[in-house]
Amino acid sequence: MTGSPFDLDDNAAYQRWRDSKLADAPSSVDDLIVDIRDPRALSEAEHRELMARIRRCNMVIYVSAILDEDTDIPRRLGEQFGLSHLDANWLAGEDGVSEIRVFDDGTQKHYIPYTDRPIKWHTDGYYNSPEWQIRGMVLHCVRRAARGGENRLMDHEMAYLLLREESPEHIHALMQADAMVIPERVDEKDGVRPAQAGPVFSLDEGGNLHMRYTARTRSIAWKHDAATQAAVAALERLLSQESTPHVFQAQLEPGMGLLCNNVLHDRAGFSDDPARSRLLYRARYLDRIG
Repeated sequence: MTGSPFDLDDNAAYQRWRDSKLADAPSSVDDLIVDIRDPRALSEAEHRELMARIRRCNMVIYVSAILDEDTDIPRRLGEQFGLSHLDANWLAGEDGVSEIRVFDDGTQKHYIPYTDRPIKWHTDGYYNSPEWQIRGMVLHCVRRAARGGENRLMDHEMAYLLLREESPEHIHALMQADAMVIPERVDEKDGVRPAQAGPVFSLDEGGNLHMRYTARTRSIAWKHDAATQAAVAALERLLSQESTPHVFQAQLEPGMGLLCNNVLHDRAGFSDDPARSRLLYRARYLDRIG
């Protein structure tokens, strides 16, 4: 795509974008936070502030005093940013919103988001087919854990930039159509889910960067060539560095939430208060914000 900063053959466009991205990069998690009254009905000023963060770093953390147990909260917030095509995966509720909490029984207990275990770095829906990728997401906190459960966050565009600065060959390798393969799987609802091959970095029809990634070492197969292996190792090093300036840690408190273009994130393990267990609502979309 001519003039795209993500075109490896257009270094001038990349350098302009790189300089602007670094100059405007958040320096702390506080730069991501916006106070709002009610995520279901934003004022023009609130919407403007949230969108400014999204344009700057693909994510924003909102703070509100809304403590309702209402799955309309993430849905109505998403609608105000053009998010309408929910990824109503088979573990979501009838309205397409997932309750992220610990399940002691049922199918959910077999899947790590519905446990209290830590979750490694990933983008959501990395196991989906190329035509069914998660591009936007809302994660709204109703109740936090008694201990733990923090998230680390990183703008996927910044991950791209830092990898390209190290070596453009890393980007070339991670944009291969067969860079990352999720092996065939059998589940209770869909039966056999075929293997899903795809790139880590790709561009949508509007030229926006999308990332598909998991740091898991099980149920994933990386292309076994030297360039891909080197690129994956470089990304793992980047995400494991404690001093990486573009990684932000946040603890979502009740009424807070994350609105994002499916940025890189992880989750620390946690311990629950049996009387008030951790509960977040997650709405995932095939749409992108902005």
